[in-house]
Amino acid sequence: MPQYTSVRALETDQQVAYAWGDLRPYNSYSSFWKRTCGFRVQKLSIDGGFTCPNRDGTLSYGGCTFCINDAFNPSYCDTQKSITQQIEEGIAFHQWRYKKAQKYLAYFQAYSNTYASLDTLKKLYEEALNNEAVIGLVIGTRPDCVDEQKLDYLAKLNEQYHIIIEYGIESCYDRTLERINRHHTFSQTQQAIEQTIKRNIHCGGHIIFGLPAESCEDMLKEAKILSALGLGSLKFHQLQLLKDTPILTEYEANPKDFCLMSFEQYKEFIIDFLELLSPDIVIERFCGEVPLRFHSQHNWGTLRNEQIVQSIERRMLERQTYQGRLF
Repeated sequence: MPQYTSVRALETDQQVAYAWGDLRPYNSYSSFWKRTCGFRVQKLSIDGGFTCPNRDGTLSYGGCTFCINDAFNPSYCDTQKSITQQIEEGIAFHQWRYKKAQKYLAYFQAYSNTYASLDTLKKLYEEALNNEAVIGLVIGTRPDCVDEQKLDYLAKLNEQYHIIIEYGIESCYDRTLERINRHHTFSQTQQAIEQTIKRNIHCGGHIIFGLPAESCEDMLKEAKILSALGLGSLKFHQLQLLKDTPILTEYEANPKDFCLMSFEQYKEFIIDFLELLSPDIVIERFCGEVPLRFHSQHNWGTLRNEQIVQSIERRMLERQTYQGRLF
């Protein structure tokens, strides 16, 4: 397995507010919403009963080689429950866990949440927005599952609510997208993002680090590519090799083809990546987290997301660096 060691120099005075307006060394999602709304906003995951074109046979079967969607769905998400019930149970859960949350975004998370007729989307989205505590939608989808009609409708909603579309980018390289069974190209990703931004809709993206045949250098080069897209926000995911997935079988057959990192290696890598990334992009998360029952032996074990965030931020302060320093 390739070893990653940071060689960045220390240059800056950490006691200055950064361009995004606070002392955190990266453009954080929580600060973005405080600037936007003036209060804490919490996402509520919703399962709208969608599927994907590479699951239902339209493009392929089986889905992406890394994916087990149940690993990312909270317990209150259940397609047997209405959108209204999921939101009410989600609010109750978050009021218990995050007592400072004041308003909510309904997060259509599972699978491709624009992969349906416009009439179906309107019914589901508008049911979610019917709750007065919900001030907007976050819609996770694939770049090949939007069209002008759907984007025009979302642009209209965006005049009254906060609408965010999150595209599964996963990789900027077509060879990787083909290998992980995505069945779309990076050109399609660019076109979808361009059309979304053209309508003044906040556009986010997901990217995975550690996919097969991508070196650390390949992944670092993606910082420049992603910065040029005009994205409003990004989620980073380390490749998690989950039980009973094709990518786990592929890794066990050929581990040298993967640039998997320990957390300490990943921490240095992600900081180097942030240095190269546009400071205008809001960082929503540094890594993925799934319940232990889905893990294979190749993941990071019991490390929790909040521990990871604190460790990365502490290391950035030690290195006296910040997002966009080398952009």
